[in-house]
Amino acid sequence: MTQATPLLRGQDRAFWQQAALVLGGSALIAVAAQVAVPLWPVPVTLQTLAILMVGLTLGSRLGAMTVLAYLAEGAMGLPVFANGGAGLAYMAGPTGGFLLGYVAMAWFAGFAIERGLARGVISTAVCSLYATAMLYIPGVAWPFAVASAFGVEAAWASTSALTLWTGWVLPFLIGDAIKAVLAAVAVTGLSRRKA
Repeated sequence: MTQATPLLRGQDRAFWQQAALVLGGSALIAVAAQVAVPLWPVPVTLQTLAILMVGLTLGSRLGAMTVLAYLAEGAMGLPVFANGGAGLAYMAGPTGGFLLGYVAMAWFAGFAIERGLARGVISTAVCSLYATAMLYIPGVAWPFAVASAFGVEAAWASTSALTLWTGWVLPFLIGDAIKAVLAAVAVTGLSRRKA
């Protein structure tokens, strides 16, 4: 008589668990991108909150992979971006740099957790703010550097730095600070429940 082999071996099981986490996280980001919260001076989506949560809970590697999966879903035409946006043309538009910045945002949030930089609510909120700042670097640089390098011809590609600051960064700072604190409270609360 032969001995039965397990359906999933240890390594296979770990792979499928990680794949499920990545796909579940990308679905969370996609749903959060559709939820608009009316804040002043502009409404914001919960997308960056979901990305912070993904990075803080899954770590740098899986967090970044989750955002890459989310971006791949959008590139393939699934309406996962804010307001149902999808496709490569959407990704090459004025918010394309922010979409790329999501990868760095999730990676840094996970890195902060892995290195023990984010332990309590305050340190996790501060690390979340740093992760959010990493979002703005490619987001603001996109119209200046990337759009001209790829020959993107659009009115937004020649936007001044002051206009970018007042229109693309400043209005979102309050919402991003609130989301950083919410992510910190949620993640530290989850880690306390596990312990």
